[in-house]
Amino acid sequence: MSDPDETPSGDRNETPTERMDRNWNELLQELRVTQTGVQILTGFLLTVPFQQRFADLDAYQRNLYLELVVLAVVTTGLIVAPVSVHRILFRKRLKRELVTAADRLARAGLATLALVLSGTTMLLFDVVVGRTEGIIAGATVLVALTMLWLVVPLRLARLAGESRPGQ
Repeated sequence: MSDPDETPSGDRNETPTERMDRNWNELLQELRVTQTGVQILTGFLLTVPFQQRFADLDAYQRNLYLELVVLAVVTTGLIVAPVSVHRILFRKRLKRELVTAADRLARAGLATLALVLSGTTMLLFDVVVGRTEGIIAGATVLVALTMLWLVVPLRLARLAGESRPGQ
């Protein structure tokens, strides 16, 4: 299956430069959606130790919390990294390389975001209800996000490829 954005047979009448500009702008819009939420989640996690009940966490919960902080910081770094890549590559006529690198960073950021969201759910359920419920809730969130963010888009791409004759 080939991507219409990457082949001359696509239905868009645009130059390779116009295509890269469009791809970059689309990626920026997607990053804007995720950046705010990721930064709020990271900020929330960074404030947790300053809450009175933090001292009540057991060793498992504290370790899980610290792992989530690291993952949240890594996620923030991955989602914001395309800005740094753009700054470094600015005016160097490397738009294709910029778009490719930013796409990979955004994909990695979404993967780590899924881990942070499921882990945060796991920690909250663990504290409020219990360990087993926390594991179930975290696993459920991870499965749901995997379905929504990976399986559904891959299935749509496959179905679209099957419906296009000659590809």
